[in-house]
Amino acid sequence: DARILPIYEGTTAIQANDLIFRKTLRDGGAAVRSLLSDIKADLVACDSRLAGPMHQALATTSDTLDYLCATANDPRRAAVSSVDWLMLLGWLCGGWVMARSGHVAASGSADGFSPAFLEAKQVTADIYLHQCLPEIDALARKIMAGGTPVLAMDPDWLTRH
Repeated sequence: DARILPIYEGTTAIQANDLIFRKTLRDGGAAVRSLLSDIKADLVACDSRLAGPMHQALATTSDTLDYLCATANDPRRAAVSSVDWLMLLGWLCGGWVMARSGHVAASGSADGFSPAFLEAKQVTADIYLHQCLPEIDALARKIMAGGTPVLAMDPDWLTRH
């Protein structure tokens, strides 16, 4: 039902603003840096096929976090970036889980599963890491552009004349 869409959109914005203001900027990015460190530690066990794309995504995320923290004194700029930041971290955490899943499937430590299932897990991880994870690059570019065009808008332009 299309009537529910505005509720979902509002919920996304509420969660995104909570993430960027309360869970990212309030502590100067420390909680997110801890998350990035946990992800990096898990990648040590993964082969380069899995770890390579994740290391690139981690570097991009870290650069984006640095930008957000450096511009934290402008809450409007942070708010403009909040949904993109939520999505970026979602893609990153998805990649983290997929890399771990692919590693377990490839390592032979997943007893009780058929070879076809384990192969599917490896291929699925590869698909995610090479086809989905690059979304982080586009989101980072949007965030680091600073939302300048959006902030240049006058809210009165959206009213009927």
